[in-house]
Amino acid sequence: MSTSQNATSSAAGTMIVLLSLLMLVGSILGYYYFDSQPAVIRAVGVLVGVAASLFVFTRSPKGAVVWEYVRGSRTEIRKMVWPTRQETLQTTLIIGVFVLVFAIFLWLLDMALVEIVQFLTGRGDA
Repeated sequence: MSTSQNATSSAAGTMIVLLSLLMLVGSILGYYYFDSQPAVIRAVGVLVGVAASLFVFTRSPKGAVVWEYVRGSRTEIRKMVWPTRQETLQTTLIIGVFVLVFAIFLWLLDMALVEIVQFLTGRGDA
């Protein structure tokens, strides 16, 4: 590709990204402009605007790179080996027991420190 074609392609990509941003900002501003309409209709309008903005963004060179990254991430997620339900429950139980034991330890430590401070400062119940 020649330098002039690169510059033209880069400028076009920048314009597409700017158009996408304008669409996104316009959909958000529309939500507040049409405040007399029901919130559900305004929210749907924002969602449609965001979807349209994303669609336009993916047509830019930078958007195509981002879209390929997302597709690659989805592929890698499918390759992951997720824990079974039993493993998840066991891990959650172990963490819960550890948190409970640690909370009791901190509570006892706090009580002991309060007693020590009260003894040292003479503010005890004596």
